[in-house]
Amino acid sequence: MFIDTHTHLYSEEFNDDRDAMIERCLQAGIGHLYLPNVDSTSIEGMLALEAKYPEHCHAMMGLHPCSVNETVEQELAIVKEWLGRRRFAAIGEIGIDLYWDKTFIEQQRHAFRTQIDWALEQRYTIVIHCREAFDEIYSILTSYTTLPKAIFHCFSGTLEQAHKILELGNFKLGIGGVVTFKNAGLDKVVEQIPLEYLVLETDSPYLAPVPYRGKRNESAYLKLVAEKIAQIKQVSVEAVAEQTTKNAFAVFGNNA
Repeated sequence: MFIDTHTHLYSEEFNDDRDAMIERCLQAGIGHLYLPNVDSTSIEGMLALEAKYPEHCHAMMGLHPCSVNETVEQELAIVKEWLGRRRFAAIGEIGIDLYWDKTFIEQQRHAFRTQIDWALEQRYTIVIHCREAFDEIYSILTSYTTLPKAIFHCFSGTLEQAHKILELGNFKLGIGGVVTFKNAGLDKVVEQIPLEYLVLETDSPYLAPVPYRGKRNESAYLKLVAEKIAQIKQVSVEAVAEQTTKNAFAVFGNNA
């Protein structure tokens, strides 16, 4: 069994064939699908999908850094309200994204810290989004004496950055389609990181692996990521499935 630790299956890109896409995913052996929230506009669709597939889909709750703007306090209040209503799989995805716009960097830092604090208070795993912001995120994380369990989603950094993250404690690296990209260099990093620290993800509908690069991604393609990691590690795909599934359950714990 495989676990997709990060997939936006509620996204409008799947509106025309969502049920068929999930059926392909289940047939491919991906038994659990973890759904990160984006903001207040994604909650309804995410929870509806979880309700329809309760054995397979597990919702997170959080505010994505790309949705942080002048309404940050209202959005955080909605996240907090939902965290008070029920248990979620994790708080995510949260973090800092400086790729497109640095206008709201202070608000992003505030939202990130606030949600880490909630995770510590309520014993939640966090799922971290980091884009062009490693130093900012690392600075915040190292300011804490205690950190929650975490997945560093869509890791595509250097070996040095990977070691820095793993030295923080109960952290896993989320590896997706980028590991199949010819010139990304992630394969060289994954080669040096023990399987015990890796979890699989698609981030669908984004970042489809080769040979679907540039097209819509879906959770069934997770097996292509696993096959690439198996090739890099010179182990069986079954070994990758077994270890990464164990890792995912360990990091998410009993939250879902």
